[in-house]
Amino acid sequence: MVAQSTIDNDDVERVLLRKSIAGTVAPFGGTYFREHAASGEPTHELWAAVVKGGFTSVNLPEEFGGGGAGLSELAVVCEEIATGGAPLLLMVVHSAICGPVIAEYGTAEQRAEWLPRWTEPDFRMCFAITEPDAGSNSHNLSLRAVQQPDGDWVLNGSKIYISGVDESQAMLVVAKIGTDERTGKGQLALFIVDTDAAGLGKSHIPTEIVLPEKQFLLSFDDVRVPASRLVGNPGDGLKQIFHGLNPERITGAALCNGISRHVLDKAVRYANERVVWKVPIGSHQGVAHPLAESKIQLELARLMTYRAAELYDGRGDAGEAANMAKFAAADAAMKCVDQAIQTHGGNGLATEYGIAHLWGLARLIKVAPVSREMILNHIAQHSLGLPKSY
Repeated sequence: MVAQSTIDNDDVERVLLRKSIAGTVAPFGGTYFREHAASGEPTHELWAAVVKGGFTSVNLPEEFGGGGAGLSELAVVCEEIATGGAPLLLMVVHSAICGPVIAEYGTAEQRAEWLPRWTEPDFRMCFAITEPDAGSNSHNLSLRAVQQPDGDWVLNGSKIYISGVDESQAMLVVAKIGTDERTGKGQLALFIVDTDAAGLGKSHIPTEIVLPEKQFLLSFDDVRVPASRLVGNPGDGLKQIFHGLNPERITGAALCNGISRHVLDKAVRYANERVVWKVPIGSHQGVAHPLAESKIQLELARLMTYRAAELYDGRGDAGEAANMAKFAAADAAMKCVDQAIQTHGGNGLATEYGIAHLWGLARLIKVAPVSREMILNHIAQHSLGLPKSY
């Protein structure tokens, strides 16, 4: 086993949380996850076990059945599930965006109706923001929500690359309701929409990424949403979105860190056991040094991830740290997966060794939920004070 870092050594509760998650995921982290990922079959049994342990709601208020903890604990959950070999991409939006946004901005009725559902093993909520023509420009969203005389809203437009719609019962949708006359920027609002709503079309987007969760193109054709499903104040959608986007980046980083730990553990074990020329291959610096460098990058990414989570939990400005964590963790995961494959040689691409299928997810997180280029733009402008470049 790879020697663990000292990140949690002074936090007994967090150590126990990690052990509890590891025990829950252990039956699902090998053949089960790989087979479901290969077939695109939802991991219902794994999800139910994680929900039963209270892990998907660890960061939600106790009064609604949650754990009452913070983003730091949710990051632990996402990391440990991935470390066990069963990264759950949908948790990054279900638990890091949708639940906290409803808890923060939802009405008393919405919180009472929706948040207890995070304890139901069959319930999931996905997040719909990305559009074909908007890219990273949230102000340019074109999915339009128009309020009707009876107070309800009607949505028209499209969303693309929406994860896990087929597994979810509801989704948090970002829509444009108007344009700010002063700035010319779009005014946004958030809505809770049933995934089986009339007028909602779902088209599966085939990808080369080996994951249980599928990607979808959504079309909204006069989708009627009750007034009671508007979350927060109309026009404040962008502010509300960012309450969830930093946690999304932090938990995405945690998921990458878990992938890194999982594959690095496999690589180190193999380097100790594989004997060529009468010595383990790990005794050669050509094998040992790249693994050591991978370990360094992983631990730096983990430190930044928990720094970002602590800033967020303390109501500090977590934007810089969240972006840095996501950037560093995605790069570390790619390095760790690649080096694990290289250490195994041809076996690194064999299904039974359980490494190569994780490459696609690690690569995805370099692109989404925010691209590394937009992260660099953020750091250049907000951290270094350079002129805006886009």
